Formats: sequence, C-alpha cells, structure tokens
Amino acid sequence: MSRMFGTDGVRGVANEELTPDLAMKLGQAGAYVLTRERSHKPTIMVGCDTRISGDMLANALMAGACSVGANCVYVGIMPTPAVAYLTRKYRMDAGVVISASHNPVEFNGIKFFDGNGFKLPDALEDEIEDQIRRNMEDIQFPIGPGVGKIKIRTDAREEYINHSVRSVPVDLSALRIVVDCAEGASYYTSVEALKSAGATVIAIHDHPDGTNINAGCGSTHMDELRARVVFEKADVGLAFDGDADRLLAVDENGNVVDGDQIMAIVGCDMKKNGTLKGDTIVATVMSNLGFSLCCDKNGIKLERTAVGDRYVLERMKEIGASLGGEQSGHIIFLEENTTGDGLLSALHLLKVMVDSGKKLSELATVMEVLPQALVGAKVANHKKDSYMEYPEIADAIRAVEEKFAGEGRVLIRPSGTEPLVRVMIEGKDPTVIKEEAEKLAALIQETMF
Repeated sequence: MSRMFGTDGVRGVANEELTPDLAMKLGQAGAYVLTRERSHKPTIMVGCDTRISGDMLANALMAGACSVGANCVYVGIMPTPAVAYLTRKYRMDAGVVISASHNPVEFNGIKFFDGNGFKLPDALEDEIEDQIRRNMEDIQFPIGPGVGKIKIRTDAREEYINHSVRSVPVDLSALRIVVDCAEGASYYTSVEALKSAGATVIAIHDHPDGTNINAGCGSTHMDELRARVVFEKADVGLAFDGDADRLLAVDENGNVVDGDQIMAIVGCDMKKNGTLKGDTIVATVMSNLGFSLCCDKNGIKLERTAVGDRYVLERMKEIGASLGGEQSGHIIFLEENTTGDGLLSALHLLKVMVDSGKKLSELATVMEVLPQALVGAKVANHKKDSYMEYPEIADAIRAVEEKFAGEGRVLIRPSGTEPLVRVMIEGKDPTVIKEEAEKLAALIQETMF
C-alpha cells in the first residue's frame, strides 16, 4: 500500500480521493499524535485556500479533531505561511492548512504544522497514517465536556501582514507593481502588505470565487502577468500560487525570474551585508546548474537536498542556514518564518531593488540560467514511485544519462504532490534536451499509465 503522505501533506481529488471521511480521520489521528503529551486541552489552528472544497474538508477535519478532545480555531482563507507563523505566534499546539497549492480546483490537500510552525517529519506523518490504518484503536474518544469546540477568528490575517512588513522594512513608494494573486489565498494579504509599504499596486486575479483558483493564472501560468507588466510599464510583476507559499517574478521587460534567480539575487545581497548565515544557501537537486556556478563565483556554499521544501527546511535547521528554497519559488527565510513564504520573498526581492537602485533585469544577470527541459509524464498515482521497475524505462533512462554525461544533467523523479513522473534534463542545446525529455516522458507515460 502506498504512503498516504506526499512531500506536502495528503493530496488528492476532493470528494473522490480526499473525502470528508478521510479528512475527519486525519483530524482525529493528527490531533491525537500531535497533542497527546499535552497536559492541557490542546488547540489547533486551521486555515484554507480559496477552493470550493476547503470549507467541506476543514469542517470535517475539525470535527475529527474535536472528537478526540482538541479545540480548533478556524481562520478561514489564509496563506499557508500565515498559518505557520500564526500557529507559533498564538502558541497553538498544531496548525493545519487545507490546500493543494498550485494544483487545479478539483484537487485539495491537508498539511500539518507542529506547534512551532514547522512541517512534520516523516516519522510523525507515519504515526498519523498508522493510526488511521489501525482505525484509531489507541484513541479514547471523550464525551461531555471532554469534546472539543470550534472558534472562528477573522482578525488573524492582519497580524500576518504586520509581521511581514515589520520583518522586511522597505519604502516601496517608487515602485509600480503588478501582482497576480492566482485567485488564491494571497488575494488580500499580498495586496494590502505591498500597499502598506507604499507601492502602487495593480492586482490581477484577485477575485476568487471558489472555482477559479490557479485557472490560467498565478505562478504556473505567467503569460498574462508578463504582458501586463510591459503594458503597465511596471517595475516588476509578482506571481503567487494558490496558497501563497511560493513566488515567481517578472522583470520590467516581461521576462520570468524564477526561484533560483530570486535566491541568487537576495542571497548575494545578504552575503554582502553579512546576514547570510554560514554564507550558505540550501536548494534542491532541481536547481539550475547556473545557480551553483553563481554561488561559487560569489563565495556562497550551496547545499543540495531532495526535492521538496520540507527537505530544504530540515537541512537548513541542521546547519543553521538562513536562506533556502526551490526553483519553483518556495523560498524560506528561516529567521522570519518556518516555511516557504511568497510575501516575504517578494518583500526581500523588492528591498534589493530599492536599496541597489537597479532594475530587476539587471539584478537577474547575477546568474546565468543554463538550458533546462522539464516534462511531466502522467501515470497512475500508486505507480509513480516504481518507474525503475519497468526494464524498458530503466534502459531508456540509462541511455539518456550516458548521452549527456559530462555535458549536462538528467534527473528523473516522481512528483510528491501530483500523479506525475518528472523528467528534467540540463544541457547545452535547448532543442536537443527538450526532444530527449519529451521522448523519455512519453515512454514513461505510455508504459505506466
């Protein structure tokens, strides 16, 4: 049986794979595992993105948590990093976000934070999963006053905005910014934070209706933002994903600036100012080879981890790093928050622009992006970890690795959040690497789907 938890919680099509019944069980098992050693009645914060299924799953999860004796504070629509911060700020025992991040509306997910705002290690997730598989046989369900209750809180997002602006003080009054909110959880927080710092903000995709999250917008669909930045003669464009834990940017010419480039810009600035702890940045194996070369050139040590911001965070904590993240735009500023935070990433990037007086296009030249092709092969979710068990796929992967040996990189990995096997190839010729990546992805899909 495949593992229930992926790299970013439990994901699936809402009401099909991720059902209210499963959400309730996750609420029961999660509340029990995360709060069982507390001597007081535990309290769990719960927030969600703008998906129509969010309230359904959040209420099911909270019912489960209350049934094992935990109280819940429901903060409604809230960015993932806001829940992480507020869980710690308000001294909650745990936090939960109902979100499928950048995925389409039919998907949803459930991810847990401990009382310090950190995503759970594999061992704790395994304990939660084990309780569910054993039908909660270890749990005693209270009655009477022992049952938990739910409190709704509507003021929490202002506290997150204030924290973000205080963490990165910068006067943005000289900047004209286009913000793509992805019809997601940042539709209010990102716009208000940037306005409070003085920016002229042109917000797009900031009217979520429950069904339009990530639909042709946000950090996974940036063509409209690119065109709008040029049309508005803006200084920069900012693209969030559905739960606002990632950020990608667009320079004044309409060119995308990805997570690697943002980390390079901000990391080099932190190194210069003496605020980059250990002169080290933590990134994943997916980061562009050009990022590694940029770090070498600027005296920054690059630590690589497996794909997933949770693994970046674990390594950052181990070595005491202050900056880490992913090419996809999950960037962690560990001294300010405990998870990827799109708003903090935006403020840090904008501060470098203001302090240096340089355009984003000029700042982005600190790193040369080497050609990279990334293609996803659709496979059955329960099969995605076993692609190397198919001889024809294993042979094809070895052949491609031999072809690019010494002249590039080949990385094949199952997605942690979607029914995909991702094929990534770096090399000198963008046409060749794209063709090879597409051929290999097609073979994987045809063989495994």
